[in-house]
Order: sequence, then C-alpha cells, then structure tokens
Amino acid sequence: MAKPDKIQMPSGMGGLVRYFDDYKSKIKFQPQHIIILIVVVIILILILHQYGAGWIGL
Repeated sequence: MAKPDKIQMPSGMGGLVRYFDDYKSKIKFQPQHIIILIVVVIILILILHQYGAGWIGL
C-alpha cells in the first residue's frame, strides 16, 4: 500500500521519444534537380541495357 504523504507524478510522455525538427541540413536540393537526376539515371540505364554487353565483351 502506498504511503499517503508520497506524491507520484504520472510519466510525462507515456514512453514516447520526442524528436526535434530544428535540424537543418547543409545540403539543399531543389525538386527540379532531383527530377533531372532521375531522368539522367534512367537514360544511363537504357544506354547500358542497349550497349553495355558489347562494351564489356559479352
């Protein structure tokens, strides 16, 4: 049985972890740069599928 003069406080966050959104990345990408990068990678993959086997001798 609990002592009557002891006060128990409930846990503040219920065991949840708090993450702060104050982190600022030093690398910034604009959406246009990401789209251009994706298009370049797709073109590179298509070129490698077409000519890659000849380049490595298969």
